[in-house]
Amino acid sequence: MLEANIHNVKTKKTSVAHATPAEGEASAVVTIGPARLRIEDVLAVATGSARIELDNSPAFRKMLERTVDMLDRHIENGTAIYGVTTGFGATCETAVPASLSAKMAANLVRFHGCGTGQILGETEAAAVMVVRLASLAQGRSAVRPLLLDRLCQLLNLRILPRIPCEGSVGASGDLTPLSYIAAVLIGEREVSFDNRVMPAADALDAAGIKPIELRPKESLALMNGTSVMTGLACLAYERARRAARWAAAITAMASDVLRGNRHHFDPRLFLAKPHPGQLACARWIADDIAYAARESKRDGRIQDRYSVRCAPHVIGVLLDSLTFIRQTLETEINSSNDNPLFDPDTGDVLHGGNFYGGHVCMAMDMLKIAVANVADLADRQMALLCNPQMSNGLPADLVAHASEEQVSHHGFKAMQISTSALAAEALKLTMPASVFSRSTESHNQDKVSMGTIASRDALRIIELTETVLSIVQLAVCQAVDLRNSERCHLRSRELHQAIRSVVPVNDADRRQDHDIHRVLDLYRTGALPIGAVDFPAD
Repeated sequence: MLEANIHNVKTKKTSVAHATPAEGEASAVVTIGPARLRIEDVLAVATGSARIELDNSPAFRKMLERTVDMLDRHIENGTAIYGVTTGFGATCETAVPASLSAKMAANLVRFHGCGTGQILGETEAAAVMVVRLASLAQGRSAVRPLLLDRLCQLLNLRILPRIPCEGSVGASGDLTPLSYIAAVLIGEREVSFDNRVMPAADALDAAGIKPIELRPKESLALMNGTSVMTGLACLAYERARRAARWAAAITAMASDVLRGNRHHFDPRLFLAKPHPGQLACARWIADDIAYAARESKRDGRIQDRYSVRCAPHVIGVLLDSLTFIRQTLETEINSSNDNPLFDPDTGDVLHGGNFYGGHVCMAMDMLKIAVANVADLADRQMALLCNPQMSNGLPADLVAHASEEQVSHHGFKAMQISTSALAAEALKLTMPASVFSRSTESHNQDKVSMGTIASRDALRIIELTETVLSIVQLAVCQAVDLRNSERCHLRSRELHQAIRSVVPVNDADRRQDHDIHRVLDLYRTGALPIGAVDFPAD
C-alpha cells in the first residue's frame, strides 16, 4: 500500500495511504486544477485509493476554453497549424482542408492502433491516464473541459483502456500507446471494466456514457505526449523507494545473523560523508539493530565484508537518486508536452518538441542502475549466508535438518543460484535506453528518447530485485532459526515473526517457489514490517 501524503486531496474519513475502497467508492479526491500534482496524487488515483475530479471553478474552466477558442479563430483565419490544417509527421507540408480536420483527428487514433506486447495492468493504465489529464489541464493544448471531465469519469468508474506496452519511441511522445486512451473516448478498441475485458463501446453503453467526437487537435493533444513513460515511472519511483527500505531491513538482519560489526552503522561515520540517502539508510539499519555508540567493540573480524559494511553506501545511491527523479517526474507531470501549444495570453501557435521524453528516460536509466545494484548487493549477502567460511558458524547453505540424513539435504543451495540468476538479469537490463535512438517515420522523428522503454525496463528490474529480496528475506529468517534468535534485534524479530506466519522453517528439502511468492504477497500488500519509508521526505 502507498505510504504517502496526498497533495491536492480532500480527505473524507481515512487517509489515501491506507484507504480500502469499497464498491468503487474511494475515500479521497484528487483535484486536477491550478495546483501542481505530485507523484502521490497519481498513485492514489491509479490504485483506486482516491477519486479524481476536474476543478470546477469558473476561472479554471475559462482558462481551458481560452485556447479552444483561439484554435477556432486560427482555423477561421486560415493559419497553418500542424496536425490541424496539415498532415502529421513527415507529411506536415501537406495541407488539409478544415472540412477534413475532424475526420483526420479520428484517423490519427485509428492508424496508431498497432501496439504490441503485454497489456498494461489496470493500475498502470490508470496512472497513464492521470498523467495525461494533468498535462492537458495546463491549458495550452486546445482541449475542451468536456474531454477532461470524461477522462475523470472513466477513471472513477475504472473503465480503463487496454494499452499494449510496446510501440513507442518516446518522441513524438507515446503516440501509439496513448492512442488506446483516445480510442476509448470515441468508443473503439477494448477496456477493462467490472473485472472483465470488453469492447469500449459496450462498457460506455453500460455506464450510460456516449462516445465523444474529437475536435481538431484533440486526438493529437491526447496522443502526442510523454504520459505513458511518466505514468509508469511514477509507479517505478514508489516501488524503488520501498525496495530500498526492504534492502536496509534485510541488511540489518544479515548483520545480526552473521554476527557482524554493528559499529559499521555508527552515525558519526555517515556525518563524515553526509549524502542524505546514505545517512537515511544507515539510520534505518542502526535503528533496526538497536545500535548504541557506547557498546563494546566486538571480538573477531574487525571489518565485515562490503556487502554488509557498505550497504548504506549502495542503497544510499538509490535513495539519493530518488530526489532528482521526483523533481524530474513532477516537472513532467505538470508540463504541457504535446505539439503544437497555444500561448493563452497572446494566442500565438507555438510549434516545438515538448513531446521529447529525454528527461524521463534519463531518470529511469538512472533508476535502473541504482536498483539493480541493490539486487546485486542482496545477492552478495546471500552468498555470505550460504558459505560457512564467511557466515561465522552458520551451516553450509543454511541446512537445518538435524538427523543422520543431514548430508542428503541442501537447504538454500538452489535458492542462491536463483538470486544469482535474477540479479544477473537485472544487471543486464541496465543498458541505458537513451543511447538507442533510431531515426524513424521518414526521418522526421530522427532523434528520439526511448523513454518508455526505459520506464518498462525500470519496472522489470524492480520486479526482479523484489524477488531477489524475497529470497534473501527467507534466508535471513532461516538463519535466525539456526541462531535460535541469539543476538537478533528489533527488525530481525519482527520480520521473522511475519515470515513464519506464512512460511515454515526449511528443515528438509522441499520446493520453495511458493515460499517466495508468499513473501512477495506479504510485501506487496504492505503486511511485511520493513520499517517506515521516510526518505525522500514527502
